[in-house]
Amino acid sequence: MKIVIAPDSFKGSLTAKQVGDAIAAGVRKALPDSDIVIKPMADGGEGTLQCLVDATGGKILQATVKNPLGRQITAEFGILGDGKTCVIEMAAASGLYLIDASERNPLVTTTYGFGQLIKAGLDLGCRRFILGIGGSATNDGGAGMLQALGFALLDGDGQPLAFGGGELHKLERIDSSSADPRLSECVFTIACDVDNPFVGPNGASHVFGPQKGATPEMVKLLDDNLRHFANVIEQTRGIAIHDLPGTGAAGGVAGALLAFLNGELKSGIQIVSETTRLAEAMEGADLVFTGEGQVDHQTAQGKTPCGVAKLAQQRGIPVIVLAGSIGTGIEALYKHGVTAVASIINKPMTLEQAMAQTAGLLEQAAEQLTRIFATKGGLS
Repeated sequence: MKIVIAPDSFKGSLTAKQVGDAIAAGVRKALPDSDIVIKPMADGGEGTLQCLVDATGGKILQATVKNPLGRQITAEFGILGDGKTCVIEMAAASGLYLIDASERNPLVTTTYGFGQLIKAGLDLGCRRFILGIGGSATNDGGAGMLQALGFALLDGDGQPLAFGGGELHKLERIDSSSADPRLSECVFTIACDVDNPFVGPNGASHVFGPQKGATPEMVKLLDDNLRHFANVIEQTRGIAIHDLPGTGAAGGVAGALLAFLNGELKSGIQIVSETTRLAEAMEGADLVFTGEGQVDHQTAQGKTPCGVAKLAQQRGIPVIVLAGSIGTGIEALYKHGVTAVASIINKPMTLEQAMAQTAGLLEQAAEQLTRIFATKGGLS
């Protein structure tokens, strides 16, 4: 019998690979002779870097970059097992978690460090990039990223702009003559699961600005500045990103990636599934395990268990979702191919206890559920 195990991480406890190993240990107790395939998964957010490195036998490296406030930090990025694909989580350099709540100010925060990570990948010979852009502290439309890659953003006096979304109203022209020439050889795939445009009431500033520290007055200023930036981009590149779906992601960095780096937006789970070749692994499978720490109504909105289940559904394979906790609205998952959702908690315990025992709880739950399926489903 073939069983595919394709879980997300249980955040704060185990990586996706560790979750997969724990589930596999339980399956082997129930069916020692089963053919088990482990595919660590992620949905493009936190944990995607570790997931893809683990799944492909790649490696995690470090680079010195600027954080959102321009301070030097050490940030991680990854090279996949093919040696040619660089994986970057934008939050590693430009993330909200890197600065104190009292310092959050999207008028001054920059994506420069994100651009430095891209450059680090270029220096290692990578020409394919997978970019996870969630969790940013920025609202500069990707201006800092472009500056790090050699694009000159100049004011009316021909001087470079300072960092931050608050400076964009000064922009007069964008000079691409000194941009890194290697960029033209690259393919940029962007993990993006939102469809917000660059500007407007549903754009980057209005929707995401407040969580990054923007006051109502700042939101209006930032939106006006991004609109001006988009106008200059249109004059420079002939591309109108103002209302394009998804370009407002990560404070507008997605818009700059589309306009200047020919980036392609894809759902995070689609990128990870394709990179790990999950669909191929499912061929001939009898059962699929997936899971994540919290499963609720949001899981059906592009999260890992739902994406895995959809692929399995196309092949008529039952899917069990293992969860640390189960919230409301999980019924939506059943129409996407999920057969059952099961909590791994086996007795009353605190969150801290559950997180400390996650591996053992996963193993036990996987063993018992495999025994049920093997018996009731005739899989043995």
